[in-house]
Amino acid sequence: MKLIAITSCPTGIAHTYMAADALQKAAAALGLKLKVETQGAMGIENILTARDIAQADLVLIASDVDIEQKERFLGCPQRVVPLEAVLLDACAVLKAAISHVAA
Repeated sequence: MKLIAITSCPTGIAHTYMAADALQKAAAALGLKLKVETQGAMGIENILTARDIAQADLVLIASDVDIEQKERFLGCPQRVVPLEAVLLDACAVLKAAISHVAA
């Protein structure tokens, strides 16, 4: 299963990158393919390409603010979660996302 994620927090500094790191570690532990785009104080980093988006089984948006360029994900299966949920238990967030896709 291929997942893509976008992380973003109101200030776009620490929590954006902490959540991205937590998701990447959790995905590796669960044997999932994951690419994470961060939208923070430095702008959009590790931008998801049209190919990344087309190949994804699910778009996970971990954010407490509106993300930039969200129109790229129209028509894609999406799951939106609070950033705090990822910081507390990224594995649980990914497991829930997987079960959401499988349902």
